[in-house]
Amino acid sequence: MTDHTTGRTTGTTTPPALQPPRIPEADPQDNRRQVLYWRLLARLFDPEEQSTLESASLAVVEDIGLPSALLDPQASVDSIVQRHPDLAAEFDGLMTPGPDPDPASDLDSEGADARDRAAEVRRAALVSKVLLNVFASGSGTVTAGHLARWQSDAGWLERALGCVPGELRGGRPGGGGAGAGVSPTGTGGRYTSPDLGRLIPEIGPELATIEADLVKRMHLREVLADSGLASRLTPSMSLIEQLLRDKNNLSGVALANAKDLIRRFVDEVAEVLRTQVEKATVGPLDRSVPPKRVFRNLDLDRTIWKNLTNWSPEEERLYVDRLYYRHTARKTTPQRLIVVVDQSGSMVDSMVNCTILASIFAGLPKVDVHLIAYDTQALDLTPWVHDPFETLLRTNLGGGTDGTVAMALAQPKIAEPRNTVVVWISDFYEWQTEPLFQSMVAIHRSGAKFIPVGSVTSSGRGSVNPWFRDRFKDLGTPVLSGHIRKLVDELKTFLA
Repeated sequence: MTDHTTGRTTGTTTPPALQPPRIPEADPQDNRRQVLYWRLLARLFDPEEQSTLESASLAVVEDIGLPSALLDPQASVDSIVQRHPDLAAEFDGLMTPGPDPDPASDLDSEGADARDRAAEVRRAALVSKVLLNVFASGSGTVTAGHLARWQSDAGWLERALGCVPGELRGGRPGGGGAGAGVSPTGTGGRYTSPDLGRLIPEIGPELATIEADLVKRMHLREVLADSGLASRLTPSMSLIEQLLRDKNNLSGVALANAKDLIRRFVDEVAEVLRTQVEKATVGPLDRSVPPKRVFRNLDLDRTIWKNLTNWSPEEERLYVDRLYYRHTARKTTPQRLIVVVDQSGSMVDSMVNCTILASIFAGLPKVDVHLIAYDTQALDLTPWVHDPFETLLRTNLGGGTDGTVAMALAQPKIAEPRNTVVVWISDFYEWQTEPLFQSMVAIHRSGAKFIPVGSVTSSGRGSVNPWFRDRFKDLGTPVLSGHIRKLVDELKTFLA
């Protein structure tokens, strides 16, 4: 071939053959994990079995030494753990990230990497089981046993996320704080990543929605009429809501079983909330009251210091001629707490939680608690505020929202504004917005502490009318919306 630019002849060359790109060999463990997750997705979107995925998943599960019952949609996590107790520890904190690898360790070695991939396959099998049992809730009529099994499996999912069973669904506000900022920690000593922290508040309401759907699909009246079936029900916020809505249609054994479920739920939630409330301080020390001369109040350090002049070097003994005691009496001022709760359909969980919370504060010394519930009509529940069970039985859930009728009951109760706190719990989607807001402004300017609350739940999720939210913010009383512990902290600060 002649190069026309130089006039020289060059040798002919053959272009190299095109080589296909080198595809790395797939890791067998990755293939196994993908099989398990593909089966999970297939089952979630189509209840029918995919025979190829089922047989492949069975081979994987048996090969890694896990029970085949993990692939049985009818087997609850409880039944699997009962037969294989060692798996309980693996489910706890299962979906929380593990600790960061130690750079000085051999985790980057080929052997350690292989072990880690094998562990991921095992984890995929367990995660698939708990997710499938919870989110593939089926259709049709639900029995008491089906609901109880789902609630148990949902509890295992919450444990896998590092939370207390029942905490995310809003039924029992646990101490892990999954609703407020969310930093749950699994029992396996794992930490929670920011991504998981953002995810958990979204999971809680979804679990509550699934549970509410199961309750609605259950022939609840028939279940309540059978004491054996009713005893299998686990109280939850969704179940309590249905019972409160239907209580006027129940009688005899069904009504007795419904009341028993409500009381059990109230007692469980009250136990948790009471612990949070009792951590409150009750005012500064009152030094005008002489200390009580009992051993538990003995100030040993001060007693020794004040008697050092009585030290005998020869005998090496300290002679005490006066004992000193700590002051324990605290200054307390009677405080009035007025709780106004929207009992319309969207605020059921707030109604239940705040009724219980009001009864707990009513049990504190020197705290005068008043409770008002409203929809388009207002009801003064103060005479029953010490008994949340009786209070809830007198509520009438549902209906519209007109806060002005509640305000007409609340305002006359403000006798000493600077000694009064008004807690108003609602989503603030009101019929008469401007008149109600002006009444709230008047309370705030009178010197009373006004606390608007958008939601008082364990999941911390709630919707608030933007019109009210903006105006409360401008007033200097932003809407408190989130976990019930936020309201507890606010009230403890004011009542201390």
